[in-house]
Amino acid sequence: MLKKWSALRIGPRTLKTALAVTLSIIMVSFYGSSTSNLIFATIGALSAMGATFKESLLSCYSQIAGVLFGVFAGVLLLSLHMPPLLASGIGIIIVITFYNLLRLRFSPTLACIIVVTICHLTYTTPFIYAKERIWDTAIGLIVGMLVNLLIYPYDNSKQIRKTIERLDKELIHYLEAMFNGDETVPKANKMLTSLDEINHGLKIFSDQKLLFHLKKQQKDLSSLLSCEKKARQLVVHLEILSDLPFPGILIASNKERLERNGAKIKDQRILPEELNEMDIVTNYHVNQVLDLRRELLNILREQ
Repeated sequence: MLKKWSALRIGPRTLKTALAVTLSIIMVSFYGSSTSNLIFATIGALSAMGATFKESLLSCYSQIAGVLFGVFAGVLLLSLHMPPLLASGIGIIIVITFYNLLRLRFSPTLACIIVVTICHLTYTTPFIYAKERIWDTAIGLIVGMLVNLLIYPYDNSKQIRKTIERLDKELIHYLEAMFNGDETVPKANKMLTSLDEINHGLKIFSDQKLLFHLKKQQKDLSSLLSCEKKARQLVVHLEILSDLPFPGILIASNKERLERNGAKIKDQRILPEELNEMDIVTNYHVNQVLDLRRELLNILREQ
């Protein structure tokens, strides 16, 4: 029951979005082309509230490009004196084809809506509509961008660190399972999932701009990228261990290191005087894993 209600929590981004829309409406009331065009500013403010600076910027480009392409296609078709329905259909084809030719990353939906609107305009001219749409949308975009960048900007660096710490715990559990005495080899699936989460989190963090903490963000990003590199190398060694038919016997130094790192080793097999191939491969990769783990934790502690 508590989990269900926790989903209703009002987060900072929700509050920021409401604030951006409210401020946009106020600005349009004073400086907009017409209070009847509040919807343009509202759409602009909502579009600029992406999770990251890069996402917000792309949304702004999408809005501006949509208005310009839509107006251009709509005015072109009106000049040909086509019936509104026919002009709307042809206009949509033109816009989508143009977007595909330019390989634009954003959706042509807005441009298509503007084409249809212009083709059916009865209360004003296309140029006045275009001017009003661009101006009022720009007000919403600017206000939304400023609110998004200046007020509690999204910072997921703590979540990335927590995921790295979780991967470290999964690593210890993995090694305990490998050397629990039953000679079965576990899979590294959980750590692969954690590594994917780290990569995704870093992509979001690198796309953000923490304006008042840019130096700290660059330092944190550099440190977290180093952690990700170590984690990726570590997981490669674990995948090799996972492909073994059975685990080799640990040498004393590796067993001692594992226990010192918090792993409970139940494997009681006696190491032969001459190591076989499986023992050599196992101990090499366990040693590499423990070295990389130490380096990864040292980077985390230095942050």
